[in-house]
Amino acid sequence: MIGIVQRLALFDLDRTLIDLGDAFARWAEEFAEHHHLSREDVAWLASLDQGVHPHREVFFNEVRAHFALTESVEELWAGYRQRMPYLVQCYPGVLCALSDLRAAGWRVGIVTNGTADNQLGKLHRTGLAEAVDGYAVSGVEGVRKPDARLFHIAAQRCGAGLAEGGWMVGDNLVADIAGAQAAGMRGIWVDRGTWPGHEHRADHVVTDVTEAITIMRDTHQPG
Repeated sequence: MIGIVQRLALFDLDRTLIDLGDAFARWAEEFAEHHHLSREDVAWLASLDQGVHPHREVFFNEVRAHFALTESVEELWAGYRQRMPYLVQCYPGVLCALSDLRAAGWRVGIVTNGTADNQLGKLHRTGLAEAVDGYAVSGVEGVRKPDARLFHIAAQRCGAGLAEGGWMVGDNLVADIAGAQAAGMRGIWVDRGTWPGHEHRADHVVTDVTEAITIMRDTHQPG
């Protein structure tokens, strides 16, 4: 990509803007208490969630079988989706950084995969829905990252298009980075240590979303 792209910044939600790892740990503690599980069982739940973070339907199939639970997979998954919006929190400094970015004239949006109830609940409970210009949730739109259509929808909700490019910040090398770059955007990868040894073509690599915002703003400073 040549030249300076427009001031459009799209962000992934889970493990980019919000600390899903901490929320999951709290959910696992509650789940273990409700089902009278041991500390070792909590550790097993955490180990199952690590790495590539399996889809929750797959996750709860394994959980149900491992603990011989009577609830159906859908009941377990629905309970998780209902509870999670009350457990998630933004990473420190996120809301302030997004506010500053918008105040500096940027269009700011969120583009996330996930079910409508879970992701919309997170957006509203954390205050992120009001902190951005627009958002696109795969469970609402019927299309998932890395499909370019979801990035286009998010950009349009922010009052922008992708003809002049933009920036995407996320922790998933395929859904966020490769998907955004295929849609004509620059990608900043938030490396949470969950893709060891994977080759990538991210434009920048950071460990925190506020670092990504600093990179974007510095890139757009007058020369």
